[in-house]
Amino acid sequence: MSSGLYSTKEKNFSKELDLTKVKPYGDTMNDGKTQISFTLPIEDGDRAVEAAKQLVSKMGMTDVQVVHHEALDKEFTFFVAYGNLSHTVDVTSIKVSSIDSQVLDMHGVDDFIEEVIKRKLVVIGASTGTDAHTVGIDAVMNMKGYAGHYGLERYRMIEAYNLGSQVTNEDFVKKAVELKADVLLVSQTVTQKDVHITNMVELVELLEAAKLRDKFILVAGGPRISNELAKELGYDAGFGPGKYAEHVASFFIDEFVKRKMK
Repeated sequence: MSSGLYSTKEKNFSKELDLTKVKPYGDTMNDGKTQISFTLPIEDGDRAVEAAKQLVSKMGMTDVQVVHHEALDKEFTFFVAYGNLSHTVDVTSIKVSSIDSQVLDMHGVDDFIEEVIKRKLVVIGASTGTDAHTVGIDAVMNMKGYAGHYGLERYRMIEAYNLGSQVTNEDFVKKAVELKADVLLVSQTVTQKDVHITNMVELVELLEAAKLRDKFILVAGGPRISNELAKELGYDAGFGPGKYAEHVASFFIDEFVKRKMK
């Protein structure tokens, strides 16, 4: 009689989706099929493979198979493993900090600003601190945008200023005051040792010390930025991967009008 992944008997998986006990889906509802990859600081070999299997098992996975292992150098090994995850998550109990603004396209944003706000909005963006990466801020700001999503420079009713990378928080605030900006966009890509958090907090503290925080709509973006994190750090919103200029613009025009109504 065989067992594990080689069992000839069909696993007794429930075919019904229960949102209070959601598991990964592979071939059958609730089978928990999961793929995981990681690196261990040990030499490649049989002992390394067994160590990887034991580690994955401790994560709550059964029927574990290490399907690929490769030496990265003499003391590091990369693994790919499969297994069935035993843990579940109650989706009905999850609460997230989401942005409720209706997402408009570029023309919709321009029309809204023209008809409701009745003047151009001034937006400045930068990769602040020591962050030298511009891919994120360029995707949102530059005229050509990214993946067919035009950047804010192309918007008719937005004056967009892309300050580039490695802009100090002090210079960023100075430029915001000089240009009479309505919106500040901060891009953070480098996250080692949470340097992005330190830099983001520093900007908020500078604005508050100068009694300027309420004069700007402050938005952050980056691969490890979430709306929840951004708001926790004192920003008005945060955008992570998969968000484009229209998502950001739809938020700040909505936020601008809300503030004017107060």
